[in-house]
Amino acid sequence: MKKKSTLGIIEFMNAFNQLVVNKRLLLFIVLGIAAFATLQSVFSHPKSFPNGPQLYTTYNNYVIFKQSFFHLIEGKNLYRWFTTEYWDLYKYSPAFALIFGVFSVMPTMVGLFFWNLLNVAVLFFSVYYLPRIDLRTKGLMLTFMLVELLTATQNEQSNALIAGLLLFAFGFLERDKYWMASLCIVCTIYIKLFGIVALALYLLYPNKFKLAYTTAAWVFLLTVLPILVVSPNQFVFLYKSWGRLLAADRDFSDGLSVIGWLKIWFSLNVNKTVVNLAGMALFCLPLLKIKQYNNIVFRALMLASVLVWVVIFNHRAESPTFIIAIAGVAIWYYFQAPSKLNYLLLVLAFVFTTLSPTDLFPKFVRDNYFWPYVVKAVPCILIWGKIVYDQLFTELRERPNVSEVAQ
Repeated sequence: MKKKSTLGIIEFMNAFNQLVVNKRLLLFIVLGIAAFATLQSVFSHPKSFPNGPQLYTTYNNYVIFKQSFFHLIEGKNLYRWFTTEYWDLYKYSPAFALIFGVFSVMPTMVGLFFWNLLNVAVLFFSVYYLPRIDLRTKGLMLTFMLVELLTATQNEQSNALIAGLLLFAFGFLERDKYWMASLCIVCTIYIKLFGIVALALYLLYPNKFKLAYTTAAWVFLLTVLPILVVSPNQFVFLYKSWGRLLAADRDFSDGLSVIGWLKIWFSLNVNKTVVNLAGMALFCLPLLKIKQYNNIVFRALMLASVLVWVVIFNHRAESPTFIIAIAGVAIWYYFQAPSKLNYLLLVLAFVFTTLSPTDLFPKFVRDNYFWPYVVKAVPCILIWGKIVYDQLFTELRERPNVSEVAQ
């Protein structure tokens, strides 16, 4: 019996090793996630929301994005309730609403599929665009993200797209392609404002003047883009309304975040501004080690810190948001030489961040322990602390067997 078990483990490991080096098969799996999530959303029963006046589709988030384009071209206020169409508020930029018109004009099921496809494809190809990592390691990174990617895609949100854009930005920065790098970062800002944190990556690279003017150019272009379909007065009104919404939204909830963790675990009635400022100070502290800027592991860990920080210090972080943080965890672990402690933290993140919302755990455990105690966020909070520690105190070495040149 013991011999059979050993043979089974060996066969599994051989199959797994074949999977992670098979880029085409992993692409097929990722495309399957987009297709499965689309079909699941379309054929699921309508759902209700607290105090909602009616039932809404399970792809409610996509409907919000889709309708934002029509509201924009009809001259309506994007940032008010449209409860007869969908539940919740539109919270992205006017530019995003205009660009989303590419999907809005399609039949709903087709547009939903291509939206999901865009999210998973950008993340997939961004992983394979990362520099100085061999094919097997990239496969391991992507495999580690698959379950979280499915969670994000099932909710039709933009989080996988944001994670992929930030990974692409790093790849472009490493290759001195500053126009493309700044475009990726600016796009994340105009989707979800917290992408602005990624601008800190610019400090690690030369030719900061070029980074400044390329970023300014993209900001100007995306800001004025809606003027193509709205009047100047409506243009100003929309950006003012977006600003008011974001300001009001800040006090709405604690989310799966550091703030929620401190309140639930330690009964600390913390001030959000103070916590975020403290988090930002810790985030910036490694940037004082200017001599480390020429170390690619240090730069990669700075990217990882960005990806995790924007989730765990986001008061509206929810389960589908964590594909961004999990991408950061993958960057942190797979870019540097492994250690037992890092491996333990990686396993904790996979079990309690990635798998905690799934049916692998009984519903009463999820409802009574994992969700109320923000368990999904805790491994990422611990890992972010370890990222900062590694940048400050660890002798950073590349993972063995990485290539010596950018792929």
